[in-house]
Amino acid sequence: MEILYEDNHIIVVNKPQGVPSQADESGDKDMLSMVKEYIKEKYNKPGNVYVGLVHRLDRPTGGVMVFAKTSKAAARLAEEMKNGEFDKTYFAVCHGTFANPAGRLINYLKKDEKQNKVFIAPQTEEGAKRAELEYKVLARKGDLNLVRVKLFSGRGHQIRVQFANVKCPIVGDNKYGFGEKVFLNLYAVQLGLLHPTTKQKMVFRVYPPETEEAWKNFNLENYLSLKLND
Repeated sequence: MEILYEDNHIIVVNKPQGVPSQADESGDKDMLSMVKEYIKEKYNKPGNVYVGLVHRLDRPTGGVMVFAKTSKAAARLAEEMKNGEFDKTYFAVCHGTFANPAGRLINYLKKDEKQNKVFIAPQTEEGAKRAELEYKVLARKGDLNLVRVKLFSGRGHQIRVQFANVKCPIVGDNKYGFGEKVFLNLYAVQLGLLHPTTKQKMVFRVYPPETEEAWKNFNLENYLSLKLND
C-alpha cells in the first residue's frame, strides 16, 4: 500500500486498480481493511481500529484516496465533500473524437443493481441522480485522447457512462465500451482538500501506472500540474 501522507487525523493513499474501496460480496482485500490493518500494526492498537471511509473509487479505478483516522475528521471531510470543496481530478484515455475539445457533461444516472451497471435516465425517473463533470482533451494520438476530468458529483461509474454516452468510451472499458484489458485507463490523479483540523489546503498527485500501454502514448508529467481551464 503506497502511503502519500499521514498524520493524526487523515491518511492519504494511492489505491491500486482492481482493489475495492471497501468490502464487497467478492470477499477480496479492500482498501478500508488494508488501512485499518496498517494502522493497527504500526501503532500496535488493540481491538477495533477506527478508519472513516470519506469517498470511494470504483474498483477498476486507481488513484488518490483519503481516509479519516478520527470520527471528527470524517465528519468534517464529509461536509467538504457535500459542499463541493473536494478537488477531484482524473486522467482518462478515450477512444473516438469528442465533438468539443473541452466542455461540461450533465446527465442523470440510474443504477441497475442486478446488472451492476449504470444507465443514462430521464431527470424525472425515480432514482435518477444528477451527474456533472468537466473535461478537456489534453492530447491526441491516432484514435486515442488523453482527457483530464474534473468531477462535480461522485456517482458510481459516472465518468465511464458519460464518456460512453458521447461515443468516446474509456480504453479497456468492456462494461461501457469495448476492450478486454485488465485495467481501465482511468485514474484519480489529483485530490485537493482542506485539512479537517488545520484548514490548510492540501493537494496530492499521483501518476497512472506506466505499465499500461495506453498511458505510454502521452508524457503525463507535462499535463498533471495544469488547471482544467489551461
